[in-house]
Parts: sequence; structure tokens; C-alpha cells
Amino acid sequence: MNTKSHIAYALACSVSMLAFASNSAHAAEAEAQAPTPGETGITDIVVTAERREVSLQEAPLSVSAVTSETLKAANITDITGLNGSVPGLVVARSGGGERIITIRGIGSETPENTNTQPGVSYHIDGVYIFNSIAASAAFIDVAQVEVLRGPQGTLFGQGSTGGTINVVSIEPSTDALSGNVSAGIGNYKYMEGSGALNVPLSDTLAIRGAIQYTKHDGYAYATKVPGVDKYDLDDQDETGWRIGAKWSPAPNFSITLNTVQYDSKTNGPAQKNILDPDTDPRVLTQDYPGRSEVKTELYTGVIKWETPFATIKSITGYQKLHSEQAWDADGLDTELFFANTYNPISFTGVSYDHVPLWASDTESWSQEINMTSNGNGPFNWVLGGVYLHSKNSQYINEYRSYDDNFLQPALPVDTAFDDPLVGNLTYAELSSIKRELYAFFAQGTYEVTSQLKLTAGVRYNHDKASGAYDSLSGGTSNQTSGAYMQPASTGSRKADAWTGKVALDYQITPENMVYASWTRGFKPGGINSASASGGSFSVLPTYKQETVDSFEAGTKNRFMDDTLQINASAFLYQYKNMQFLEEDPILYGEGISNAPKARVYGLELESTYVPTDGLRFDASLSWLEGKFTSHYAALDPTAATDAQNAAGYPDYLFWTNFYNAVLARDAARADIKGNRIPKLPRWQGTIAATYNAEVGPGELTTRAQLIYRGKYQYRLFNDGAVDLTPSYTQVNLMAKYEPEGTNTDITLRVINLFDEDGVNSRFSDPYGSAQVFDTYIPPRQVILSFGYRF
Repeated sequence: MNTKSHIAYALACSVSMLAFASNSAHAAEAEAQAPTPGETGITDIVVTAERREVSLQEAPLSVSAVTSETLKAANITDITGLNGSVPGLVVARSGGGERIITIRGIGSETPENTNTQPGVSYHIDGVYIFNSIAASAAFIDVAQVEVLRGPQGTLFGQGSTGGTINVVSIEPSTDALSGNVSAGIGNYKYMEGSGALNVPLSDTLAIRGAIQYTKHDGYAYATKVPGVDKYDLDDQDETGWRIGAKWSPAPNFSITLNTVQYDSKTNGPAQKNILDPDTDPRVLTQDYPGRSEVKTELYTGVIKWETPFATIKSITGYQKLHSEQAWDADGLDTELFFANTYNPISFTGVSYDHVPLWASDTESWSQEINMTSNGNGPFNWVLGGVYLHSKNSQYINEYRSYDDNFLQPALPVDTAFDDPLVGNLTYAELSSIKRELYAFFAQGTYEVTSQLKLTAGVRYNHDKASGAYDSLSGGTSNQTSGAYMQPASTGSRKADAWTGKVALDYQITPENMVYASWTRGFKPGGINSASASGGSFSVLPTYKQETVDSFEAGTKNRFMDDTLQINASAFLYQYKNMQFLEEDPILYGEGISNAPKARVYGLELESTYVPTDGLRFDASLSWLEGKFTSHYAALDPTAATDAQNAAGYPDYLFWTNFYNAVLARDAARADIKGNRIPKLPRWQGTIAATYNAEVGPGELTTRAQLIYRGKYQYRLFNDGAVDLTPSYTQVNLMAKYEPEGTNTDITLRVINLFDEDGVNSRFSDPYGSAQVFDTYIPPRQVILSFGYRF
């Protein structure tokens, strides 16, 4: 780190250890409900952490909540913006539109693979979102974002070994006609606009609609795209809207319907090859025009019936995703890629590796029914069941060649096998995987005494996967005539798992609580399409389910007449069969493997201090450690490629020397025991100060925030030159002025004040070029916006 980063980091740690605040993402605990006139201290926030409404300070688990005010102040418009703000949370970009979300180092090590489920489950209003690309959709009309850290072994959908994120929307209300509009401008030709309108149609029926639009030029550009001097990357052009209706014909019965629609069309992310000779992180020496299109549709219906015995709730969801990604897979121009990849033999010094199309389609629906007790006695309970069904389809074209004709179009899926383009393909895939899961769960809390509570829960999970797959690599297909892609069955896989939770919490005083818990988390196994179709040497046709046993102890406290809040937790994970993407000795035979054992442990501290009505400090700090604890010889794509080339069998000779090339690649395996867990920054923290005061004929609110995200290993291979993602420090400022009696506000936001070139993630392309890329956080943004509410 430079001097500025060292000072900022030391300040963040010092203030956190003195407990002057709670993380900006945790700022929900105070910002959600500001104290009324004459009232001081920290007010409570209600979360739905365990399928019931409960005060965040009373929930015996690690949970954060990010309010809409915090989201706007930090210009957080999608899940990536939370990176570094919540303890233990890392949101890293991968190839194309992927978002890899991890909490405490547990998430997804299987990028660009629709056959697996993420370790951190993502929900909108309790509905599970199946595809991680859909997580890039904007936050639209959000009340708060809840982040549950640690495995959720009882109450949440499939794939929750690391934690759960739930986006809570603002519901339609029959109270009054209300709404808001906002518009803003900024550098990079930034434009934003949003609006919401709540309309009571009667005493029992209300509708609410909201729309959000964001557009700006690229933060970076490519220099070698033919015919374009500067080809924008990291640009934004997205529209999202939602509309909902809530009908309450009786005080104890309601039906709420919602739809969320999102559409984004851009030139794609800036993925800068670490071999790029241009030292400017925002200038990329690339020659292929990237493209990214993401469209999502979500439809939800919630029926809620409150009886004297229990609240019965039905949650139905249907969702569709269509994504088209294209990018420069080598991340360089033709001459640079050749110079850094091949030893010239008979070629002219020109080569490329491009992906003109990576299309993904997901169609899924889910149904959950749960019951929550309404009694006031010593025993409270939740029970229910959920069914999830999804179909995930992929179609991929990748070209690698040694000529000047590198702007290859995507090959249509129904092209005849003898089409000339087929011979130029390096890799193509057409696959479809169906997944079904049903689960039954129950959890109860019993008051052993007026201060001591025991919570226990159990969940039964049943998962099934089946599909069809065909691929072409190096001019060879699973079929030899007819249409060039003819998927064949991969077979099916079924699995069952029991998960659960046991926790004790003791209320020392009304303001001080301690708790301890054990939780088991589970993520389903699945099918390796290439291996199941005979295209792999050592990657198995199926991979095992992940499990994690979590042991956590924590405390939640209020002091000094509710002006100081300090929450802390310590945890230990014993992890088995972590799923990760492993190379196969046969080219393009990659698949999911399981790292047998790992251990993760750490400490988290969050605090809030409100010394006066107008002054508030928030901060957090996390310290995390984790290593693989058993032997496993894994094959790194970069090491396999290096060994293959060193043996004299580069890609263009692989298939003519198949046996020797496979042996050369397989010999590059390395033991991962002792390697650090990926996506696990040792140190991470944030600090924010907010000040409110009457200035002239109105109220001025100012806020300053500092975020530090420590360095981490991106993959489990821990190849220092490839995997180490550097640390960064980011400073954000906000000033809002609200003239009295006008219902208007003027807001100035400065994001990344010092224009830090922070690396959001470092990753290598696991399927093609094996090149290593950096993606960066946005540069300095200055945004002026105007709002009106009624």
C-alpha cells in the first residue's frame, strides 16, 4: 500500500477497535429509522433474518442490513457496490457478466458454469435467484438489503454454505398517495433517473410502481479494435422497473403481486490482461469488441394469512434470464498474444483467442409455503417446505487461430457440421441442465428462562440434476455428421442431505446479549457435462455436495443510554468437499472437482456511536484466516498450459500428439494443502461519519466513508503471480441539502475521491486462453442529483 493507504487503513482499524461505529452496510441499524425530535440514541431496525420479523439486536446470528439511504449515499446500484462494505463480504467480477459473491471466503469457485449453485444464496423478497448473472440487476425501489453471514442450514433455499443476501422491496401501502422522483448528472456523461409512485385505490388495495435508469460512458477503453480509436468498456446503459399490487380484503389476509424487469446492453466489462504493456489500468491493448446483454424477468406472488395459531405464507416465484456475452479472451492484440503465448515456428507472429458468443438462458420457478407461530408463550416456531425447479442452457463459441481474420462472428447453433466456420472453432458447447430441489424445514425457539433461549432447527434437502451436452474442441465433436451440435444425455444425479442448527442466547441485561451456535450448511453436487460425455481424463462425471460445520459465538450490546452499540462475533468453519473448477489433462475437459477439507476462522467487530442528535459514527472490522487442511493434487489451467508448451505440444499440436500432451499436462498437478482459501481478505473494514445540522432555511447532511478491502487469493491454487488480488482503499463523500418545507433535496456524491485504481478482482480465464485479468473499481465519480418527494 502507498502512504495514503497505510494512513487510511490504520485510521479505520483504530476507530473500529475503539468501537466508534458500525459498518456502512450495517448503517441500516441507525439510518433506517432516524430518531424523532427530542429522542437521542440508536433506534432498532427490524429484519426478516429467520423468516420472522425480529429486531436485529435480538437475532442470535451475524446479520447486516443496508438501507436505501446508505445505498444512494455510496452510489450502490447493484450487488457489486457492496464489495468491501459488509464484514467478510467480497463481490468479485469474473468473465463476462458473472458476479462471484463470497462471505467469509465461502461462495463459488466455479465461474462461468451454470451447472453449479452459489455458496451465497441471493434472494429478492424471499425468492431465490438461480443464476449469478442475474445478481448484476439493479437495486430497484429497495427498502433494505439484508446480509446473513454464515451458513443458513435451516430456513433458506439451496446453496447456502456461505450465507444469504435478501433484497427487501418497498411494499404498496394504502396509507396515502406518495412518491418520489430523482435525476442526476456526473462525469463520464453520467445520467441517472428514478421515480416511484404509491397509489391507494381503496382502503384494501394499493399499487406501487418504480423505475430506474442509469447510463454513462466507459470508464476504460480498448485501443486496437479495428475502425474504432477508443472502444468503450465498463460503460453502463440499464433500465429497471417494478410494479406491484397489494390487496388486503381483511386485516389478517393479504395478497401481494410484484414483477421486476431489468435490461442492460453495454460493451462489457474492462478486463485488463496483466501482460498488457500499457501501464494505465483504464487503457486496454485489446482488438476484439466486447459486448454484454443481460435481461431478467422476475414475477412473485405472496399470500399471507394471519390466524390466531400461526401466520401462513405462500411465496411463488417465476424468473427468466437471457444473457449474451462476448469478449477478447486473450486480452491483447494479435501480435502481443502471439509473443507471450507461442514460440514462433512457421507462423507470421499473429494469433488470437476470442469468444464472440457466450449465451446463457435460465428459466425457473419456485414455491414455498411456511408457517410462523403467533403465540406469545415460551415456544415460537417456523416450519415449511420449498420446491425449486430450473433449466439452465448454454451456447458457446470460441475461436483461436493464427491469421488476420480475427473478427469471427458467432456460429449459429443449427449450422451444418460441414460449415467452413466449424473448422476454425477452438471450442463450442451446447448444453442444458435441469435442476430440481425440494426441502422441508422446521425451527423452534424455547425460552428456558426469562433470559435464556434455545433454538434448534432441521432441514431435509433432496436435489436432482439431469441434462444434455455436446461440445466441439480442436475440430472434433461428439457427433461426426449432421448439425454440428447434437447434445446427448449426461445422465442424472440425485442426492439427499440433512442440515440444521442449534443455538443458545442469553440476555444478560435488556441491552446486552451473548449467543453461541452450531450450523451445518449444504450445497448440492452435480454433473460434469464434458466428463459425462467422455471428454475428460481425470475430472469425474459427477461432483460431490459441499458441507460446512459452523461454530459461532457472538455478543450484541448497547451502552451509554443507547448511544453506543458494539456487536462482535467469532467463528470457526470445518469445510468438506469444496467445489472448484479444475483443469483436465484433455483440453476443454474442465469440470468441477472437490477439495476434501478446509478450515476457516475469524473475528468480526461492528459498532455505532451517536454522541449527539446530529453526529454519528459507523464502522466495522473483520479479520479472517483459512487454509486447505488435506492433501489434494489439483491441476491449475495456467500450470497445465505451461507444461504442455514446455513439452513441445502447444494447442495447435495437441491433438496430433494427444497421449504425450495429456501426460505432460497431468504432470503439472500440485498439492493444495496449506494454501489459503480464496476470496478471503485477512483484513477488511469501513468507517463512516455522518453530520446533520440546520443550515439556513433547511437541513444539511454530510457523510464521509472510508473502505479498506485487503488483498486476497482469487483461486485456491495460490499462484502468486496470477491469483493475488491487491488491496485498495476507497473514500466516498456525500452532502445533501433539504430546503425547509419544499420536499426537495440537492445531493452531491463523490465516489472514490482519490481516484484509486483499486483492483476489484483478479482472475484467469478457466476455459480458453488461460490469460490473467484485472478488473477495477470505478474511478472517481462526481454526481449531482435533485430529488422531490410527496
